[in-house]
Amino acid sequence: MWYMKIERDIINLFKAWKEAPDRKPILLKGARQIGKTWAMESFGKECFKYCVKFDFDRQPELKSLFEITKDPKRLIKELTLYCEQPIIAGETLVIFDEIQECEEAFNSLKYFCDEAPQYHIIAAGSLLGVAVKKRRMTVPVGKVRIINMFPVTFKEFLRASDVRTYEYINSLDEIRHLPEIIMNKLRTEYRRYQVSGGMPEAIVSLLEDKGVGEVESTLQGILDLYELDFAKYAEPREIPRIHAVWHSLPAQLSKENRKFVWKVIKTGARSKDYEDALLWLEDAGMIHRIFSVSKPGMPLSAYEETDAFKVYACDCGLLRRLAHLPATVVTDPIANYTEFKGAMAENAVLQSIMPLLDDQKPYYWTSSGTAEVEFVIQWDDEIIPVEVKAENNISGNSLAVYTKKYSPRCRMRFSMLNLQYNGGMLSSPAPLAGWMDKWMTLLRRITE
Repeated sequence: MWYMKIERDIINLFKAWKEAPDRKPILLKGARQIGKTWAMESFGKECFKYCVKFDFDRQPELKSLFEITKDPKRLIKELTLYCEQPIIAGETLVIFDEIQECEEAFNSLKYFCDEAPQYHIIAAGSLLGVAVKKRRMTVPVGKVRIINMFPVTFKEFLRASDVRTYEYINSLDEIRHLPEIIMNKLRTEYRRYQVSGGMPEAIVSLLEDKGVGEVESTLQGILDLYELDFAKYAEPREIPRIHAVWHSLPAQLSKENRKFVWKVIKTGARSKDYEDALLWLEDAGMIHRIFSVSKPGMPLSAYEETDAFKVYACDCGLLRRLAHLPATVVTDPIANYTEFKGAMAENAVLQSIMPLLDDQKPYYWTSSGTAEVEFVIQWDDEIIPVEVKAENNISGNSLAVYTKKYSPRCRMRFSMLNLQYNGGMLSSPAPLAGWMDKWMTLLRRITE
C-alpha cells in the first residue's frame, strides 16, 4: 500500500493495549484518509499470528449475522465463514471496518467486552462521530476504549524522511544547542512537511520525489472527498453551511487575532445558524476548536469560555491547499506571507502536540486583547503556556505578561531558533514540538 514506508506511533499504543489485562475493544476515531485501516492491518500483521478484517461497507451481507444474534461465541463462529484465516482468541486480531454501517455490530462491542474479552477487536469507520450522531447510535460507554488517531506528525515524517536526524533528536538526554547541520536539516524537512501535511498519500508522493504537482493533486483529491462527505453524511440544509464554515478557515486564520468570527463566514452570519455546521466538522475530525480560558487554573476545563475560540484544520497540508497557498512560498524561508505564516506555524505545532495530550484539550489565553498565548496546556499537574512564532522573530510581550501575572514554573516557546533553556523558559525549534513529552521530562529534572 502507498504509505507502507511511514511508521506510525499509534502502533506502540496498540501493542500496549494487546497486553493489557483489562483490555476492551478499541473504537478508533479520526479524520478520513489519515491511515486508520492501514494502521490496524499493520498492527495485526506485525503482532498477531492471524489478522482478519470485516468491512461492513463492502460486505453488507455481514449485517444479517449481527441482526440474528448478539452472542459473541456464535458471532465468531459465523464470522469464520467469511474469512480465510481462523479466529483464535489471543492469536487473531479482528478488525471491524466501516462499523458505522451496521448499528448491531457497533452494539456488539459491549457484549465482546463483557462476555468474550479474550478476543482482540478493533473497530473503526469513516466519519464515525458524524455517523453515530446522525443515526442516533448509542456508544457503549465503558465497554470500549476510544482512541483518537491523527494525521502523520512531523516526528513521524522525519523518521521516514531523515532517520539519522530523527535518531539524533531522539537520543538527546539534555537541553542543549543543536549543531547547525541538525538545525538546517530540521528547517528543510519541516518546510517540506508543511507542504505535504500529514496525509500519508501526500507524504509518500513527496518522499518519492513525484513532484509538487502530484502532492497538490493528492491533497486536492482529499479535499474533494471531504466535500462529497458533506453531501453523503450531512442533512441537506446543513451542507451549504458546513461548506461555508470549512472554506472560511483560511480567512479566519489570516486575521492577526485568530479568534473565530461568525461574520467572516458570511455577512450577518450568526452562531445559531452555523454552530451545527461547526460541530459537524469537529465530529468529522476535520478541525480542532481551541477555546479561550479566563485564567490558567486547574483544571483548565473549569475556566473555559465557550463564546471565544479559534479553529484550526486537522492538517497543515490541507489548510495550505484550502488556502491556495503555493508550495514554493512555504519552502522559501524569506517569503513574506505575514499573518498566514503565523497561522501555518500554529497549525503545525498543534498537529504535533495533539497526539501527546491523552485526550486533554489545549486552550489559549488572552488578556483584554493586549496579550495572547497561543496554547495553554494541562500537563499532569502543571499548566504550561506555549508560545508559537513563525520564524526567528520572537518579539512581543504576551508571554511576559502571562508570566508576570501567573508565575508559571515552566513555559515554552516554539520558533525556528535553536534549542535552549533559560530561567524556566524552554525555547525549542518548532519542528521539535512532537518531542514535547521529552522536553517536559527534562524540564522537571532541571526545576525540581
